[in-house]
Amino acid sequence: MISITNLDFHFGSRTLYDEANLHIKPKDRIGLIGANGTGKSTLLRLIVGEYQADAGNISMANDVSLGFLNQDLLSYQSEESILQVAMQAFGKALELQKELDRLLHLPESAHDDAWMNKLAQVQEDYENLDGYRLQSKAEEILEGLGFSTFDLEQPLATFSGGWRMRVMLAKILLQKPSLLLLDEPTNHLDLPSIQWLENYLTTYEGAFIIVSHDRYFLDAVIDTTIEVSGGKLNVYAGNYSFYLEEKALRNEIQQGAYENQQAKIRQTERFIERFKAKASKARQVQSRVKSLQRLDVVDAVDDHVARIHFKFKFSQPSGKQVIHLDHVSKAYGEKVILKNTTAFMERGDKIALIGANGKGKSTLLRIVSGNEKIEGKSEMGYNVRLAFYAQHQLESLGLENNLIDELKQAGSQKTEAELRTLLGSFLFSNDEVFKKIKVLSGGEKSRVALAKTLLSDANFLLLDEPTNHLDITSVNILIRALQDYEGSFIVVSHDRFFVSSIANKIWYIEDHQLKEYPGTYEEYEYWQSQNEGKNEPPPVKKTLEVKPVKTLTESEKADNQKKAKTLQKDIDALENQIFELETEAESLENQMADSSVYSDFNALAALQTKHQACKSQLNELNRQWEKLAVALELVK
Repeated sequence: MISITNLDFHFGSRTLYDEANLHIKPKDRIGLIGANGTGKSTLLRLIVGEYQADAGNISMANDVSLGFLNQDLLSYQSEESILQVAMQAFGKALELQKELDRLLHLPESAHDDAWMNKLAQVQEDYENLDGYRLQSKAEEILEGLGFSTFDLEQPLATFSGGWRMRVMLAKILLQKPSLLLLDEPTNHLDLPSIQWLENYLTTYEGAFIIVSHDRYFLDAVIDTTIEVSGGKLNVYAGNYSFYLEEKALRNEIQQGAYENQQAKIRQTERFIERFKAKASKARQVQSRVKSLQRLDVVDAVDDHVARIHFKFKFSQPSGKQVIHLDHVSKAYGEKVILKNTTAFMERGDKIALIGANGKGKSTLLRIVSGNEKIEGKSEMGYNVRLAFYAQHQLESLGLENNLIDELKQAGSQKTEAELRTLLGSFLFSNDEVFKKIKVLSGGEKSRVALAKTLLSDANFLLLDEPTNHLDITSVNILIRALQDYEGSFIVVSHDRFFVSSIANKIWYIEDHQLKEYPGTYEEYEYWQSQNEGKNEPPPVKKTLEVKPVKTLTESEKADNQKKAKTLQKDIDALENQIFELETEAESLENQMADSSVYSDFNALAALQTKHQACKSQLNELNRQWEKLAVALELVK
């Protein structure tokens, strides 16, 4: 269907693609992944012809039609209703509909044989395009993406950018192109709409390429993963989870081949260095020099998965109670969000607030933060220090500051090196940290605001869609940081992998009440599937029965102290032996690395035998140490 051959593409001096190749077949379901900046969105624009390749070729069959959803469509405006905008997908059918209306409204005097023949032909063409069902198709897709029946007749211009993006997605889906190109389609969707899109794509008749950071979404819809790395398009014949396993295996094989080749290179170089001055060895030396020149070098594994790890720290913990909502009600005119609802949050709660858009999730975060007028009471607990991340936080950024200076204002007392490390985890590297805030895109400003929030001395975090504008690597970094966070937080997110990785409780708004599921997202999802339609309350986890601790007699305590003293003495003796053996092993390794020994096979073999015996003895002593350490813990 589409063939990409020896593709080269550069942005200035930066190479994005270097002789990249890919063949896209009908009904391929492709997930395009890679770190930010590697060229995923660029490839989609190359395919649709918005960019031109510097070299190579992108060829496609004449009957291929393309549908491209990209973030530029956020700016699209129209006074037409969203139903009319979506139905622009049916261009030819709409023209036939106009012609049909014109023919039917001609005066009766024009109803001759020519009129009858023309009317019959137009009606046949219109029916062949399923014209009489086009509006119901458009309504079905728009409602699947979260619009109400009332919304369908409202002007597109009255909706926010995220909702306008849904309309553009609906329009592209209605066109049913032979190849869908979707750039972060879930960014502006809530959970029900994401699940609807998953179901739609699993039965889609054409091919599609999706760029997404949503791992659950990718696993559900794709059967091929293509990683953009090192200017190449690397194909993995499975979904994202398969890619992770296969990538690890490929890396292991490649790293082994690299290390073996490097050992061979070092050995050859030592031979050349040792015998290059000897005339009798000149031919052999020259042969080895040529073999190095002809060598097809195996690259070391370029593991772009970030190893950056940071922790959110705070100086003082909060009291046991973090927040108490007492009979809270909130409405905007006739639109009721919450009605007489009560909730309680304790220190250590890590809550994911989930549900469809429009239910009041962001409103609830503002209520908790004290930035929303309510009926009832919202009480913060003792010593609670709050940090709130949301899109409106962008307005508080200092436009004239560079990224480093902006983060310094968070008051964390971190060094510039530590701040650069944190910015690196949010996709800002090298001299980018000295960019001024005013030149950043909306997505880049969001990442700076998130980094600044996480640096504050807060023991309670409110995070509204923190994973938007992050790639999978950065999402993983944020997950690890939140898992290690010793405070409490409420997170609003539609990323199911993110939510399932960080939350120990689920909150959701139903019938204007804030409800709680006392478990993880996966447990909540299973409970919901089992009880759908039954309207049963979520289960309350049972408190573990605490068994009484056995009290030791004075005689037993004395006996245990004696055993502990003996065990500690044995452990100390073992540790001395282990230290001596480790020193000996290190000395043997240094001797084996000596070039004079390396070329003497007999000497090298003798050292290797000693080294192996030393390692075996070390392993045995370490096993003994572990056994004694466990025994010591039991008698303490």
